[in-house]
Amino acid sequence: MTTRPAPPASTPPAPPVPLAALLARRDLGLRLLAGPGDASLHWVHTSEMADPYPYLLGGELLMTAGVQLADPARYVERVVEAGAAALAFGVTPVYDTVPADLVEACARRGLPLLEVPPRTPFTAVARAVWRLMAEARLHELRRVTEAQQSLATAAARPAPVPAVLGALAARLGGRAVLLAPDGTESASAGREVPPEASRALRDLAGVLGPRPGGPASASGGGEGPHPGGPTSASGEGAGLRLAAYALGGGDGLTLGVATERRDPGDHTIAGVAVVLLSLLTAPHRGADAAARDGALVRLLLGASPAEAAAALDPGPWTVVHARGGDGTPFATADLAASLGTALVETDATTAPGKALGGLGGLGEAGAARVSGAAPASVRLLLPASSPVTARPGWFLGVSAPAGAEDLPAADRQAARALRRAEATRSPLVRHRPGGLASLVDPDEAAAHARTLLAPLNGPLRETLRAWLSLHGSWDRTAVALDVHRNTVRQRVTRCATLLDRDLDDPDVRMELWFALS
Repeated sequence: MTTRPAPPASTPPAPPVPLAALLARRDLGLRLLAGPGDASLHWVHTSEMADPYPYLLGGELLMTAGVQLADPARYVERVVEAGAAALAFGVTPVYDTVPADLVEACARRGLPLLEVPPRTPFTAVARAVWRLMAEARLHELRRVTEAQQSLATAAARPAPVPAVLGALAARLGGRAVLLAPDGTESASAGREVPPEASRALRDLAGVLGPRPGGPASASGGGEGPHPGGPTSASGEGAGLRLAAYALGGGDGLTLGVATERRDPGDHTIAGVAVVLLSLLTAPHRGADAAARDGALVRLLLGASPAEAAAALDPGPWTVVHARGGDGTPFATADLAASLGTALVETDATTAPGKALGGLGGLGEAGAARVSGAAPASVRLLLPASSPVTARPGWFLGVSAPAGAEDLPAADRQAARALRRAEATRSPLVRHRPGGLASLVDPDEAAAHARTLLAPLNGPLRETLRAWLSLHGSWDRTAVALDVHRNTVRQRVTRCATLLDRDLDDPDVRMELWFALS
């Protein structure tokens, strides 16, 4: 059995595109000349360098017309060393046919080689790959969303722990077990697995080691059993993919999962199950804790704060918006534990257009992002008496204290405070009552913002907001948006044209900043 730390349970990354799906596109006319047809494509890159090795990340479909192809054998060797998934060779204008030496070299090294006909531009191939990737991404997001809804519903049933395990096993197509500290199964669901896989799961649970206090005390990333060790680990056994996740609560319980395959969204789904099971198995749950967790489950199912107010206590409460984290599976749990609350929602557990997390009724600011590379976005609800201090690796926006009936307004305050924190690179920003914003009617301000920004689409608004927040710096905006600086210049120039405004004017910038905020 091999063991390794499990990848982060965040919004699932875009699944790779099977090479066979690209070859099936008849409009492209691609032909497989050498190598296997079962490769997975993670992105596309075009290069006419004699040695593209320094510019490849691995997993690419590398496209070339062979402008500098002097030594096919050496070229293929370097492409394989770089980890490229496949090579696409465009015939004409340099070559009339794919060189035989190149076909032979790809066949010898097992590198899939595609012939791109003269009628098919490279951009058409790249567009087809991105389209297939977007379709796969949308399918995966829908699968994760449906799984989250199923798990939340199971958590509200009379026997919630077996129900959550059953829902998890069904959604992942495998087996889910709850392991006690001594390795015995306290509950399980799903199909049976070979004894070897069961032993391997127990070994993974042992790798996690003692966990006093649960995930909040775990540093993650280690390989040996020790206090405060890794909070998750993965491996293989009996031909199955295995994963183990430490539950919070201090009892040393572990969730074990065994599946035939591992899809990008599986760790996100398992992360939701971990949060729910940690709540459901927490020891010494008094009447107040039971009422609080009952309110949490109702919020998980989409209830409004007013409906849960009776169980949540009238308050006052503080809403915190946070973005950041270190990318580990339980970064959000660590943040929640450090702030002393179990009422938490992340973008990884939120469906587009409808919040499903612990603050499900507070608004739509927690809608899931499309990009898996984005930092974790978190919303937390905690008693106003609990202190909120800056946390390493996080930007925090904190609302003013509010009663349960005023939580939606507090949620908006925290969202605005977080935007200010990110714009000013401040670890923590609190809502400032009064000020210029308080002098304008919110409805009138929103109507003015809609009219002012109507000519701009989503990408242009995002670019303008980032550019303004970074004081007009082209380079810093390019880094923040992960685009080329020339793209930033083009978009900002387009914004100025569409808005018919001088973006060098401080008054114009201030007005646009208020509108975008």
